[in-house]
Formats: sequence, C-alpha cells, structure tokens
Amino acid sequence: MKIAAAAYPLDFLAEFAAYAAKVTAWVEEAVAQGAELLVFPEYGAMELASLGGAAVAADLERALHEVASHRAEVDRLHLDLTARHGVHILGASGPVFPAAGARPVNRATLYGPGGIVGHQDKQIMTRFEREIWFVEPGEGLPVFDTPLGKIGVLICYDSEFPLLARKMVEAGAEVLLVPSCTDSLAGFTRVRVGAMARALENQCVTVQAPTVGMAEWCPAVDENVGRGAIYGPPDRGFPPTGILAETGLNEAGWAVAEVELAAIHEVRRAGGVLNHLHWGEQADRIARA
Repeated sequence: MKIAAAAYPLDFLAEFAAYAAKVTAWVEEAVAQGAELLVFPEYGAMELASLGGAAVAADLERALHEVASHRAEVDRLHLDLTARHGVHILGASGPVFPAAGARPVNRATLYGPGGIVGHQDKQIMTRFEREIWFVEPGEGLPVFDTPLGKIGVLICYDSEFPLLARKMVEAGAEVLLVPSCTDSLAGFTRVRVGAMARALENQCVTVQAPTVGMAEWCPAVDENVGRGAIYGPPDRGFPPTGILAETGLNEAGWAVAEVELAAIHEVRRAGGVLNHLHWGEQADRIARA
C-alpha cells in the first residue's frame, strides 16, 4: 500500500465550505499519487476555530468549543471522501467534549470507505495541555484491523512513551500513525526521534504527520515546526536510514511511500537484529540486575 503523511498548514477560514474545499484538495492530491492511507496532523482541526471569528480563534477556551461544534460536519466530509476514493484517512485531531461539563479530549478519528473505523484519544498530555489548556487524556489503546493492515495511533507526545506503542504492537499493530503538532525544532525532533525509535524497537512502520507554518490568529497553534515522514526499522528490506520518505522542513505537502506488510513480517522474522522478538528479555535482565 501507499501511505501519505501530511505536513499541513493551518489557514484562517471564512466558512466551512472553505475548509471542505481545502481538505478535499489535499485528499485528491494524495490519491493522485496512489495513496491508500492518508494521515493528517494533531490539532489540524484547530483551523476550524477561525469559523467563529478572530476573537473566538484568539481565545483558548472558546476556540476549543468552536472546533468541537463542527465535529459532525467534519465526520460527514471525511466519510464522503473515503467512500468516494476508496481510501482510509486519519483525520486531523481536535477537541471533543465527551460529556456535558467535561473537559475535552484530543481525538483523532480513523475513517474508512465503509464508515468510521474508530478513534484514538491522546493518552499523555503535554505541559501546555495539562497546565494551561486543561485538555484531558482519553482512555484506551485500540488497534484497528483494516484491509490495509493493523493500525495503531500515537498522538504526538504519546510517541515518546515506548510502552504505549508496545501495547499496540503486542495486539498486532504493524503500522503506527503519529499525528503531531509542535511549536519548535526541539519539540518536533523529540516526536521524530520517538517515532523513529518506535519503528526500530518494534520493527514496524511509523508515520509522522505534523502541522507546519504560522497561525498567529490562534495562540494554541500559532507556531508549527515539522516535516511529514514515514519511517521503518533501518534493517533488512528498509532504507539504511530508516526514512522511507519525508518532506522538507516546514514545507507543506505530502510525504508518500510504498509500504509492504510482508517486509515488516520478514524483518521481524529474519532481520539483522530482532528487537521485536527480543523485547521480553529486558524484564529478565532488569530482574537480575
């Protein structure tokens, strides 16, 4: 299959139709390159805050509620696109209020040609999310069994915690999607290193899709640094750098790469190293230390 990772800029939009036209154009561009699994970034949905006007977009709390209010429209748009093109799309994550009076979670939804496959809520919140924005962690680490393979999602900071990824891999995950939103080169590098490390230790493919560029009108996502990329283990059947494809730093567009699940299974069986197989030896070594 071909996987596409978006390096996605945030725009101030006058109406939902402008958002729909933008997302549609991005999807059509990736589909034209043969992509079957498209990954949009963490907090890419925050551009919907602009639909409430400049004052709403500039207010941290009101922006959350404005974005969440468009959830049903966003679902319909993505379901139409997946059905029309026969692809799977991890939509840009954004705030969802799970109950009246509750604080929001940061949710990414996986859409398929037959409907919503499921969603993943961010598990471990950054300091900004927990101390200033009061976005709460969600529950559950599902693995989505799709015709393209078994897919897990690690939202941004979650990729820096190996046991989250390992839980998904032990449940069968072959591809881990890492939508991200970082406001500095250091932050982007942390997520990049995390995504590459998860590919190495689990001998799987990881897909990082970041926000890029400036969005001064929304202080929650005003600066965005990153590059879209698809990583694998630097071992048999994969590039020696572990990088299958990447965009330029802060360059909007798609990173597209062909991924064979057979290559993942083969490197786990007969790679130069067998990190996936040998994971359990760590506990024995620690117990003897």
